[in-house]
Order: sequence, then structure tokens, then C-alpha cells
Amino acid sequence: MKTLSFYLDVLRLWLLMLAIVALLVFLFAPKVLVAQSLPAPGKTAPAALTLPQVIDLTLVQSSVAKQAVTNRETSYWQYRSYRADYKPQLALNGVLPDYSRTILAVQQPDGTTSFRYVRINTSYVATTLSQGIGLTGGRISVGSTLQRFDNFEGGGQRLYNSNPVAIGLTQPIGGFNQLSWNRRIEPLRYRESQRQYVEERETIARRVTELYFDVLLQQVNADVARQNLRASEDLLRMGRERHRLGRLSENDLLLLELNLLNARQAEVQAGVDAQNAAVQLSGYTGLALDPAAALNVPPATPQLSVAPEAALAQARQFRREGLMFQRRLLEADRNVAQAKGTTGFQANLTASFGMASSADQLADSYVSPKDQQQVRLGFSLPIVDWGKTRATVKTAELARQQVKQNVEQEQLTFEQSVRSQAAQLGALSQQLLLTRRADSLAQRRYDIARSTYQFGRLTLTDLNIAQSEKDRAKRAYIAALRACWVAYYQLRTLTLYDFERQEPLLTAAAE
Repeated sequence: MKTLSFYLDVLRLWLLMLAIVALLVFLFAPKVLVAQSLPAPGKTAPAALTLPQVIDLTLVQSSVAKQAVTNRETSYWQYRSYRADYKPQLALNGVLPDYSRTILAVQQPDGTTSFRYVRINTSYVATTLSQGIGLTGGRISVGSTLQRFDNFEGGGQRLYNSNPVAIGLTQPIGGFNQLSWNRRIEPLRYRESQRQYVEERETIARRVTELYFDVLLQQVNADVARQNLRASEDLLRMGRERHRLGRLSENDLLLLELNLLNARQAEVQAGVDAQNAAVQLSGYTGLALDPAAALNVPPATPQLSVAPEAALAQARQFRREGLMFQRRLLEADRNVAQAKGTTGFQANLTASFGMASSADQLADSYVSPKDQQQVRLGFSLPIVDWGKTRATVKTAELARQQVKQNVEQEQLTFEQSVRSQAAQLGALSQQLLLTRRADSLAQRRYDIARSTYQFGRLTLTDLNIAQSEKDRAKRAYIAALRACWVAYYQLRTLTLYDFERQEPLLTAAAE
């Protein structure tokens, strides 16, 4: 009986577990089925890429965008290096040890020379705090030096020589002041690099736009070719039926077959062209694009009316050309000053004042130091150089004149390009509206012509003409849309100004 009772308890336990499982299945099975029927997160079918998406991704991960970032960082560290030249420099240098065991020529007290076997060690350590003087181009320094001499021959000898403090000045007289010119040029170069970075990003956006529309145009051509192929197949099937009934001539039937062959050829070629264009876009953007993935046709560009003079004002304020022209003129002036400052009369003043003492013990070498001074004025004046000084200066002056002429011409060309770009923006927008209308009308005309041909009230030649005009209008619309978007980004590049939002592309922090 106990055994039977035990088996009954086990059976009831199993029945309870089955009931719980059945209840769970009843409650959660519908949700599981629904979840299985829905696409998993992150695995949805990829949507067609848009132009802003491709531009944003290119500006993040493409090699050209990374190169622009590298150029900006390089300019930043060059600017940091320039700034460091105007700050105090603290240095520690020395020689530990300078041991020598050899035979040297030693001058004797009576003036003769004797070769002696020596074993000596000379060591020194020095600290120097120096500061460049931007106003004069000189350098002032404060330092401390400790020297030690060991002679290991005979009874041995050890000497210490200390300079607890020494103040020095080095000042060129009438020479070229590199620090002064750098203070005028390097800040311009740095600001120019910041604007160049924004300009390079806009240039990348414009180039991506061109490549994007190249792919889009080929995809439109491929789509048109597929539509024409299907239409040619339908027309050929109808033509054979009409030819069988004696309502279509042999010549028109052959023309329908030829149209079908041409449509198949066009479809294959359009597919190849679309793939090649997608490869070029992928290579520039660094994106793993599927050549078969469709691209979205962008909407029309914002309706902007930008006066040429307003665009030119923004370009003068934000583009790097203004800073670049100013920097190049300053560099030309600097080269003239350098030619004058490094030729002809040269003089250099060196002065120092300090304390010095020597002793057998380290501590004693700092006791009762004696003052020491040094003043030195060196100069160089060429007497006969056969016109070399004058030729060097004249060459630099002619180079400066050439730079001024080039800057004036480049400035004029730049201003003309800004005015021209702003003026044609409205014309391109108007052209886009016309091509869009022409595309719609050509499509409607082709649909009507095809229906009319099916009823036998239109010749095959007229149908082919309507089809060609429809294809031409579609391509013209894409080309006009491409021209508008390229011009839009080109104007942003030339002015570094967003006329749609009425704000500069260059932030104050970047400046």
C-alpha cells in the first residue's frame, strides 16, 4: 500500500507540472509567434540612403575627412610651438663623466711643451632659464653652473668651480628679428588653418554630392532601361499578334524586335555604369555601399535668393583667402627684412654678469664667490662683395612685388567666382522647376502615346520619339537637380556661410 501511495504522489506531481507548462504555453505562445514574425532589431531591410546621410557618414569615417582633421591638428601643434618661443625655457644640461686616459701635450711654465701621460675626469652640470625678447629679438638668460676636475695621477687632485648665478644677454644689433615677424605671421596662419578645415569639410560635402548624383543618374538610367525593356517586350508580344492578324507590317515587326534588343543592351550597360559609379562613391566615402542598393532622389534645394554682394561680404569675412593674402604679403615683407638683416653690416652684443668661486671641497666652492663680468661686441662689415648684398636685397624686393601682383589677381578671381556662384544659384533653381515640369509632361505624353499605339492610332516611330523624349527629360531633371545641389554646397564652400539658416559655418571657438 505504501508503494502504491508513493506512485500516486509522483503521478500527481507530474500532472501538476504538465498543467503549469500548458498554462505558460497558453499565455506566452502568441507573443513568441508575433515576435518571430517581426524583424529582429538591427536586422530590418536597409532603407535607401539619402544624400545628407552619406555626407554625414563621409565626414566621420572617410580618409579625406580624417586627413582634414590631421591637418587641423598639425596646425594647432605648430601654433603651440610658436607660442612656446615666447615663454621661459628651463633646461638642464651637463657632462657626467668626461674621463680621459691618454698622452697629451702639456705646456710647461717656461713655455715649452711636454707630452705627459694623464688620467683626468672633467664633469659639469648647468641649469639655464632663458627668455626671448620679442621686441628686440634678443635673449636673456639666468643660469647656474658647477664644474668638477679630477686628476688621478700622482697624489691625485680634485677641484670644484661654481657659478652660483650668472645673468646673460645676447642682442643682435640692426639684424633680423625672427620673433617679431613670427608674432605677426603665425596667428594669421593658425586662424587660416581653422578656416581651411571648415572649407575642406564643405569641399568634401560638395564632392560627395557630385558622386552621389553620378550613382543616382546611373540608377535612374538603369531603371529607365528596365522599364523600356518591359515595354518593348509587351509591344513585341502585341506586335506579333497584330502581325499574325495582318494588321502590322513585317518592317514594323522587325523594328519592334530591334527595339527589344536595344533595350536589353541598354539595361546591361546601365547596370555596369551604375556599379562603376557606386564603386567610385564607396572609394571616396569609405562606406561599404551595395551597388544594388537604391539611393533616394533628394528634394529640391532650398529656395535661396542670395545677392552677389551679400555673398561676397560673407566670403571676405569668413573665408581664409583674406587671411592668406595678408599672410603672404607679410611673408614677402619678412623676406625683404631678412635679406637686409642678414647681409651688410652685422653686429652682436653679448654681456654677462655673475659670481664664481673655486675650491678643493664642494661646500667651499660656494663661499665668498667673486663677481665676474663679460661684455663683447662683435661686428662684421663686408668691404668688397661685388654687389652680392645689393643683389640679395633686390631679389627679395622683386619677389615681394611679384607676390603683391599675384595676390591682387587671385583676390580679383576669387571675388568674381563668389559673385558668379551667387548669381547662378537662382537661375539653376528656375531651371530645376522647368525640368521637373518637362519630366512630368514627357512621362504623361509617353503614357498617352503608348495607349494610342496599342489602339493602332499612332505609328511606331512616334512612339519611339515619345519614349526618347521621356528618357531625356528624366535625365535632364536629375542633371538639373545635381547642378542645384552642387551649386548649393559650392556657395557654402566659397563663403563659409549657411544662407539657409543665416549663420556662419565657422564657429567662434574655432577662431
